[in-house]
Amino acid sequence: MNANIPEHSQLGKASAYADQYDASLLFPLPREPKRVEIGIKGSLPFLGADLWTAFELSWLNLRGKPQVALAHITVPCESTHIVESKSFKLYLNSFNNTRFESADAVRDRIRSDVGAAIWQGGAIQSSPGVRLLLPELFDCEPVQELDGLSIDRLDVECTRYEPAPDLLTAAFDEKPVDETLVSNLLKSNCLVTGQPDWGSLQVRYSGPQIDQAGLLQYIVSFRNHNEFHEQCVERIYSDIMARCKPAKLMVYARYTRRGGLDINPWRSSHPQLPPANVRTARQ
Repeated sequence: MNANIPEHSQLGKASAYADQYDASLLFPLPREPKRVEIGIKGSLPFLGADLWTAFELSWLNLRGKPQVALAHITVPCESTHIVESKSFKLYLNSFNNTRFESADAVRDRIRSDVGAAIWQGGAIQSSPGVRLLLPELFDCEPVQELDGLSIDRLDVECTRYEPAPDLLTAAFDEKPVDETLVSNLLKSNCLVTGQPDWGSLQVRYSGPQIDQAGLLQYIVSFRNHNEFHEQCVERIYSDIMARCKPAKLMVYARYTRRGGLDINPWRSSHPQLPPANVRTARQ
């Protein structure tokens, strides 16, 4: 297993910004240790992906003229590793003064490099999805809030600010429901720097009706918790599944961007198309 740990990354450290292409800047982190913490061993109990949006991507064409684009990147949750976000920003910055013959060449280079980073210790099982959006299509990028019933309307008392799964309950003796609940009150902190990570959460499920007040208090309980985005969403998914026992469950978080990047993990108990990588107003 790759020995990389978060403390060895560039997070929280002064960094020299390379402006010539350098794939070695990508810093992979293994998913397994944090999954073991929440009882996930062997086969994954969910499907899903991490949806990245890179807002600061630029390179030079063959005549030295700068080009810009947005990048949508889909990292499968089955990958052995994630890429630490600051290293990904440094990697993208290394394109700044590098010449490429086309946007397709940039896309293919990102796909190859990220694929090599997220699969360690064996053959690449599935490549990350990479889509570049060029300036003529910027107007097509919508802003849209997560669909669902907002539980932020509830006037609840919140006193716990570390993950408290015991707050989650469901009506096991009543008729099952199909429901989508959303909250804008998700906040956690970077595992290394302690900087705040702000997010919105969507919970779609079928099964015993989840107590909305308890779910909101549970979401708020992440407020002082130090963990990466992907790890928080997997913890939330696992806690809801264990405590509320839905027949189907999807958990999707959209975190606000930092350093020109946002990370939006989703996990599902059943096969489905990934949610559209559409930013919310806060992103």
